[in-house]
Amino acid sequence: MNHEHHNHEDHNHDKKHNQDHGGHEGHSHHEHHKMMVQDFKFRFWWVLALTIPIMALSPMIQDFLGVDWRFTGDSWILATLSTVVYFFGGWPFLTGLIDELKKKQPGMMTLIGLAISIAYIYSTAVVFGFEGDLLYWELSTLVGIMLLGHWIEMRSVMSASSALEELAALIPGEAHRVNEDGSTEDVPVEELQQGDKVLIKPGEKVPADGLVVKGESSVNEAMLTGESKPVSKEKDDEVIGGSVNEKGSLTIQISKTGDDSFLSQVISLVREAQESKSRTQDLANRAAFWLTIVAITAGLITFGAWIFFTGQSFDFAMNRTVAVMVITCPHALGLAIPLVVSRSTSIAATNGFLIRNRSAFEQARNLDSIIFDKTGTLTEGTFTVTNILNFGDDHSDEEVLKYAASLEKNSEHPLAKGILEKADETWEPDEFNSITGKGIEGKVNGKSVKVVSPGYIREQEMEYPAAEVEKVSSQGKTVVFVIIEDKLTGAIALGDQIRESSKNAIDELHKMGIECIMLTGDNQQTADYVAGELGIDQVFAEVLPDEKADKVKEVQGQGKLVAMTGDGVNDAPALAQADVGIAIGAGSDVAVETGDIVLVKDNPQDVTALIKLSKSTYRKMVQNLWWASGYNIGAIPLAAGVLFAWGIILSPAVGAILMSLSTVIVAINARFLKLEN
Repeated sequence: MNHEHHNHEDHNHDKKHNQDHGGHEGHSHHEHHKMMVQDFKFRFWWVLALTIPIMALSPMIQDFLGVDWRFTGDSWILATLSTVVYFFGGWPFLTGLIDELKKKQPGMMTLIGLAISIAYIYSTAVVFGFEGDLLYWELSTLVGIMLLGHWIEMRSVMSASSALEELAALIPGEAHRVNEDGSTEDVPVEELQQGDKVLIKPGEKVPADGLVVKGESSVNEAMLTGESKPVSKEKDDEVIGGSVNEKGSLTIQISKTGDDSFLSQVISLVREAQESKSRTQDLANRAAFWLTIVAITAGLITFGAWIFFTGQSFDFAMNRTVAVMVITCPHALGLAIPLVVSRSTSIAATNGFLIRNRSAFEQARNLDSIIFDKTGTLTEGTFTVTNILNFGDDHSDEEVLKYAASLEKNSEHPLAKGILEKADETWEPDEFNSITGKGIEGKVNGKSVKVVSPGYIREQEMEYPAAEVEKVSSQGKTVVFVIIEDKLTGAIALGDQIRESSKNAIDELHKMGIECIMLTGDNQQTADYVAGELGIDQVFAEVLPDEKADKVKEVQGQGKLVAMTGDGVNDAPALAQADVGIAIGAGSDVAVETGDIVLVKDNPQDVTALIKLSKSTYRKMVQNLWWASGYNIGAIPLAAGVLFAWGIILSPAVGAILMSLSTVIVAINARFLKLEN
């Protein structure tokens, strides 16, 4: 924020990243804001209490009310009370003025500090015999209203950043650790270590990330992933710390604790986003600086014009000068962007997308093209056997699958998992070798078996029913061939299922006028099939991982603002090259180091939601900037007294009220930001 609140940007708590379960830094941050709220509240009530006798003793107020409460020494009492108001109530603004001048960055604190100092010094000079009117009542009302404005602002800031505290509070304090003998003991969550087993009863929160080793249940992950429906969990499924176990009891084995946990990384990303510099914030800071220069210049011109050209009294000219200084304080301007940033970051986090780079997030509203990685992004990334092609009578379809699955037991390839899942039973392979880039081979049930790619078949010039294979290939399926005892026995077709949400996402992006491009290492035929099903505009197929970034550059070379959407692992160079890098499907292992924005769920439609939030956020920022700066600029002539001849004049106190009102409106406007459907 531009005005820094006691220079709170310099406090060490913003520099630390000690996040015991993500909570310590957020806790100190929250406590710091809480103390500042209490400080402004305390000073405000004291100043308000002193303002009542100050106004009652002020000659100008008495004249206005038509009363005469003057008595000997009343001006000295007035000066004493006002001195307390100036130094005690005005202390945050006076120290802020010194800080800003030291940094050579005059801003709102400089303006307030100058305004109250001018009013105090001028009035004190009158008490000591200088000709003029006492402005102590204006000093006290100005300080009081400024303290009230800061109190409201800090409460708004606390409210806007409370998402972090809510997230940190998701982790329970204790966990039921299961001992070797099967007994349980309650231990502080901080004592849990990787490998520990923990019992989670129905209705309890999961204490840390882990794998289910016993039991079945449904778990509510809404606060973490935005997934509204409870997610079924059984043996070997992952659970996220902070989620709520709903029905059955679960025993989990802890896989991640502390800073490595999903929740800690979410909190870290949210805080990183809230503290990262926004391009619009830079614009607001520059506007605040120039508004300060304008205010000081306008104040000097106002004073000089009334004194030297109109013959008005010194106190009248001083009154106008003070009013100009007050009305141009960029208080609302300093608040305009941070509250929107904080609000949008919280909305994003609760909807399952985490903003790491504010500038990239703001750029998302202007995207021309989005490049999607195919496997795992537009498709499920899991292969399922769809067809078994038998090229002879030697083996049944089940045997072809069984031989292939038996050999694939030792393979880590994604296709191997699909084949194994389809097979009801397998043999134990006697030998196993990899054929680099072409497949695998070995001995199964006493026979030599190979499971190979079409490229291997072409190299060996083996004959097969091309039309039959071509038919399944044209449907975007991957085909592997099975060779038993050196004879081409059959083929297995596997399909990577297109996500249901992909079609909707592409349609919505087209409505926004955004070009959709698909990038994949798959063959052209498979890529074209998927692209046709989804309505993709352009396809880059058979692209090696190290070539993906070059394809992003190619699109950027057409003068387009480009986003890359990938799984955040093998797409890292392309994500880094893109103007906006979006890592999708991070699940319970947040891809912290990849992408400007991390999407927790495997849902391409979150990309459209992200762009909509970017557009809404920018609109709110612009609204707030216009309200804050436009209000200040428009009010300067009124404060200077240009309509004085028509009886319209704006006092410093009224100026302070209007300025604080603009701050409240800016804060309320930020709270109205929401994710559009």
